Amino acid sequence: MSLLNMLDDKFRDPAGCVVKIDGQEIDDLYAALVDVSVLSPRQDSAEATLTLETRRVDNGSWNVQDDARIRPWAPIDIQATFGERQDPVFKGFIRQVKVEFPEQKGSAMVTVTCQDTSLLLDRIERNTRWGDDTPKSDREIVLSILGDNNLNALDTPGEGQGDLVVTQNDTDIKFLKKRAQENAYDLFFRDGKLYCGPMRFDRDAQPTIVVYAGTSTNCVSFSLDDDGHHPDAVVYEVATDEGSETNQQTVEPDLKVLGETHVSQVSGQQGDFAWRLKREGNSNQNQMQHRAQAKANEESLKIRATGELDGSLYGHVLLPGDPVDIDGIGDKYSGTWYVMQVEHRFDANGYLQSFEVARNAYGGGVPVLSNVLAGIL
Repeated sequence: MSLLNMLDDKFRDPAGCVVKIDGQEIDDLYAALVDVSVLSPRQDSAEATLTLETRRVDNGSWNVQDDARIRPWAPIDIQATFGERQDPVFKGFIRQVKVEFPEQKGSAMVTVTCQDTSLLLDRIERNTRWGDDTPKSDREIVLSILGDNNLNALDTPGEGQGDLVVTQNDTDIKFLKKRAQENAYDLFFRDGKLYCGPMRFDRDAQPTIVVYAGTSTNCVSFSLDDDGHHPDAVVYEVATDEGSETNQQTVEPDLKVLGETHVSQVSGQQGDFAWRLKREGNSNQNQMQHRAQAKANEESLKIRATGELDGSLYGHVLLPGDPVDIDGIGDKYSGTWYVMQVEHRFDANGYLQSFEVARNAYGGGVPVLSNVLAGIL
């Protein structure tokens, strides 16, 4: 892409929002739509909220809550528009409809709460013992649950723990969330497909978030917290053949380093920094190893940040569970970060994306062309 094309792309039309229920755009209800918000975390279900003003019509019915489309379990899609392009923001179902009639007449409101495709996995509680005949891996369990519900995986699920004999006394999605937490896995639905696996540090970075760069800026606000009081390793103990004696095992993070200098190289200057993992139940050595690795990886993300994007200037939908480059925050912190959560908001003021990101390293920078562009604008 030429520099001229990049500059032209900067002055794009304001971003918009498209809402479809049962596959049809709700054009006739846009005038009543006050705002749309979507919360998309990397380890939980995405939720959307639509707020609408409702009015009584001539025949005594109300234009919003009496609309046949506004009902629980109706499929709903929300997209952000950038010129002629439409990018998906949310796909799921209406979960709840609330109508409020305050004392002040003319202020009746309808709140429509939606949940992503995970809602389909929250309908039936199972009483199942996975691996009772043959121990199973987390991957086998995920694929079995998806198959039982006629759903697909976004990518190959993580292998997780491989010798599981585990009881499920919950709905499928609640059980999967527990397994994801056990492995420090990401778990989210995107476009109706489930991802359950390790953090995806190896994916290509999303378009650059630019802070304090004149007219090239697309980030409204940014705040970071570099908290060094997180361990560089996790230790656990395993039994030996000598009865009451135990051996101590040390586990260090194995995530890709998102920069030039890993955070442990800074904290390690003061000596060893390791916290102990407590044994839970009848955990075997393999399960303790997985838990320790999950804990070590999560603790290594010591640098955290929050910010807010102008959706129109950014020109893209920021996605959780993927890396993103951030520029303009100094040599130490500019570089690749991992997106933990994004909240989208469409209202009369435009399109804003609030985000949470994390990284495990210092330095690294961003592609040279981005720095050149920021410097000349």
